[in-house]
Amino acid sequence: MNICIFGAGAVGSHVAACLAAAKKNTISVVARGAHLKAIQERGITLRHYGGEEMIGRPTAATDDPSSLPPQDLVVVALKATALPGVADALAQLLAPGGWAVFLLNGIPWWWPQGLPGNRGPLKLLDPEGELWNKLRQRSLGCVVNSPNDLVAPGVVVHVGRRRFTFGEPDGSISERINRTAEAFNHGGLEAAVSPNLRREIWNKLLLNASGNTLSALTHLSPVDLGADPELHRIMSNIMRETLEVAAALGWDLRHEVDVDQLASRKDRIQGVRLSMMQDVASRRPLEVEAILGQTQAFAREAGVSVPTIDVILPLLRGLDRSFRAA
Repeated sequence: MNICIFGAGAVGSHVAACLAAAKKNTISVVARGAHLKAIQERGITLRHYGGEEMIGRPTAATDDPSSLPPQDLVVVALKATALPGVADALAQLLAPGGWAVFLLNGIPWWWPQGLPGNRGPLKLLDPEGELWNKLRQRSLGCVVNSPNDLVAPGVVVHVGRRRFTFGEPDGSISERINRTAEAFNHGGLEAAVSPNLRREIWNKLLLNASGNTLSALTHLSPVDLGADPELHRIMSNIMRETLEVAAALGWDLRHEVDVDQLASRKDRIQGVRLSMMQDVASRRPLEVEAILGQTQAFAREAGVSVPTIDVILPLLRGLDRSFRAA
């Protein structure tokens, strides 16, 4: 297959390096700036925590997706904030019969697709419906459990597991989803297919909504957050509120999750920067709406009280606004 990694940040670079090194498919990368130049000159260096290192060299690397041939699979690894602006480029890049898979944190733009009713796009995530109108029939979802940090142009450091769980918006097990998982597995990435990806999304959102957000506001690691009694309490409250929202929407995980234990996990590696903290360090726009804003919007629709989220969300929006203004 022709496979394009569209957006070679930390996670995208990890995927691109592994798929390129496997040499099972033709791999191209869309990136920019110094990172793009490094990929063109030296490929992508992937360092695993503990010292193991590998280099993947894509067939092509460019900042102009229109220069690439039609792609069978586009792996979209951009932040949620950037997606509406590239909807047209993604649609044009796909070959007839091609599809895109979105590696996203939080609630994805495609959420209503495949659910009962005819809701249409989520305004916080896809304000003009660009993604919805051009890509909803050609898209898969993915939950990523793979911590990565882009530490230098062309160099990404990976810590912990690298699991990618794919799902169709309607819950079906399709040929395209199996081919996607097969391509990832060929690259040494742990790929799974789920008939209920939204459940996986809520499970991960518990950590993102609490740890990512507070790390962005405090500049503390997950280990330090969990060790502080007051911050631990806030993390736990955000998790409980997120669980209540999920249950109101039909995904009840309340009896499966020990919130206090999850908030104080001791198995996290000290020094690992969460994705929103990486964005804060680089003063990039934050994925506020995908990680917390849409959760609050769902809560309002379902009549669920989320007092802690109601405090944290305006703070994050203010921080994000300061970066955008600069």
